[in-house]
Amino acid sequence: MNRPLDLGDPEEFRADRLLDVLIPTRNRPAELAVTLAGLAAQDGVPGFGVVVSDQSDGEPAYAHPAAATMVRALRQRGHPVLLTRRLPRRGLAEHRAYLLAASAARYVLNLDDDIWLEPGAVHRLVTAIGELGCGFVGNGVHGLSYTDDVRPESHGHYEEWIGPPTPERIRPDTPEWNRARIHSAANLLHVTERLALPPGAWRAYKVSWIGGCVLYDRARLVDVGGFDFWRRVQEKHQGEDVAAQLAVLVRYGGAGILPSGAYHLESPTTVTDRDVEAWEVVLAEEDSPQPA
Repeated sequence: MNRPLDLGDPEEFRADRLLDVLIPTRNRPAELAVTLAGLAAQDGVPGFGVVVSDQSDGEPAYAHPAAATMVRALRQRGHPVLLTRRLPRRGLAEHRAYLLAASAARYVLNLDDDIWLEPGAVHRLVTAIGELGCGFVGNGVHGLSYTDDVRPESHGHYEEWIGPPTPERIRPDTPEWNRARIHSAANLLHVTERLALPPGAWRAYKVSWIGGCVLYDRARLVDVGGFDFWRRVQEKHQGEDVAAQLAVLVRYGGAGILPSGAYHLESPTTVTDRDVEAWEVVLAEEDSPQPA
């Protein structure tokens, strides 16, 4: 039988590291195990930390034997792991804010609980943000069931950065908003194949937002407010990641990175109540006329 799993100590975990990976999860023990397995196979960034915050209806997903084994494997490889529960649920943005507050690392990787990262993906992201000097970089996720679904009309939204990314103010009524279409289906996989990059090479491209796998400069994310807007949106929302990234883009810029090493598990969503787009609420407040 699995022996009791050490949850870790929040105070001991909150240390001055290069990177922490922040994973919110709910009712996904199998998917969480796969996500953690991907992290356990990473190299090139020794000693990164991992925080898992669970909001499952029953026992936490990390208690499942497969997930618990991957927690132990991460620790065996020198990665501190903190396991927490965040109940009652107050929405996605509040959950992200809680995870962010658990870290004191230079960089934080917001990783969804249904993403497998290929070996080398974390090292490439950390290298990219260090060289680019922007507020965030990310890997759009591949949906491998769409491998044979080639969409050349979407590939035109891929545009590389020439030089470091610069700050951008992106809104839904601008052409730049349509950049997100490059992240649908397996578009990034097809673009990467067309580029035929040599081994070890990567490219930075322009984005409006990225879902699932985003590496932030933590201090810069905190500087723009992080996810503290959770208090201003109702609990049943989505788009909290979009709101945070748009704020970082305005002040510090951001980029997508190819090749992407992020693969979506294509499991059914556990976020079934999506009454409000958090970014719409935040943008409405920011863009409304201010009293004289």
